[in-house]
Amino acid sequence: MSDPLKLLCLEGDGIGPEIMAATLAVLQAASPALNREVKIEQKTIGFAALETEGSTIPQAVVDAAKAADGVILGPVSHNSYPPVDQGGRNPSGVLRKELELFANHRPARTWPGLDAPSRKAFDLVVMRENLEGFYADRNMFAGGGEFMPEPDVALAFRKVTRAASMDIARAGFELAASRPPKQVTVIHKANVMRMTDGLFLDCTRAMADTFPGVTYDEMLVDAAAAHLVRNPAQFDVLITTNMFGDILSDLASELAGGLGLAGSLNFGARHAVAQAQHGSAPDIAGKDQANPVSLVLSTEMLLRHLGETAAADLIRASVGIVLALPETRTRDLQGTLGTHEFTEVLTNLVEEGLK
Repeated sequence: MSDPLKLLCLEGDGIGPEIMAATLAVLQAASPALNREVKIEQKTIGFAALETEGSTIPQAVVDAAKAADGVILGPVSHNSYPPVDQGGRNPSGVLRKELELFANHRPARTWPGLDAPSRKAFDLVVMRENLEGFYADRNMFAGGGEFMPEPDVALAFRKVTRAASMDIARAGFELAASRPPKQVTVIHKANVMRMTDGLFLDCTRAMADTFPGVTYDEMLVDAAAAHLVRNPAQFDVLITTNMFGDILSDLASELAGGLGLAGSLNFGARHAVAQAQHGSAPDIAGKDQANPVSLVLSTEMLLRHLGETAAADLIRASVGIVLALPETRTRDLQGTLGTHEFTEVLTNLVEEGLK
């Protein structure tokens, strides 16, 4: 008998407990389609962990994440946490660094029957480098990437390495090779940041040479933002550095219908973390108003990454069915359902798909 599939679930803050409960219900409904038994371990992060253990992500959580086959991470209110020296660490950033999750895979697609701001159907992926760039908590071995030498001067370092650039380039090209358009667009600003984005482009061009079946293109980030608004359907896989990827993936998801519909997977050579693209929305926490689709689709991506294609396909197809009609959508999508009713409808569809 195969070893069980061990998943660590971290509810997070705000609406995190509600959408995690919905996601686990969908996962349970899809379990007959899995190749392995699933074992769920749950641990506490965020404000609840800060209150009981003095840290928003205790070391025991990091250790459990390293031991799991995959992690499902709920949204966190990290902008409201106390300073790091008072226990307020961002769980997302900590896990990305500790688990060496060099890739952030962020799909953005329109759904049949659901109006989207783009007014055009599209299906693209932003493959974002996850460990470097201008992110102060990830680009230094010790200390932060930002500092103030005097009160009126603030400086930030941007780090781009060949190793990390090759990692994200390989991940992006491998994904593009598996998709029908087989197209990569590398997003950069090498006309201004000639050394850092220049090195990044050296790596993506070298990787392109090893994937002759994938069409390769490059685009300045400001032009990419404009073209995304004008015609997102022209893109397939966008490969880019950390901050550009963060911004453009949010833009693409909003054009497709909103962050509430956008899955996200962080992965490296050994570990993977499913994470909703949206925040913790504390203003609607506990009101049965949260839309769990983003975390459900992130978990679908995690299952696919772990080789559980049948269950992933079942979940994705079921989500497409519920999004197609107003009567089976949550209120934020001009529907009528609360979190619990929506979850019941979605889990019933998953179970029906197994018959």
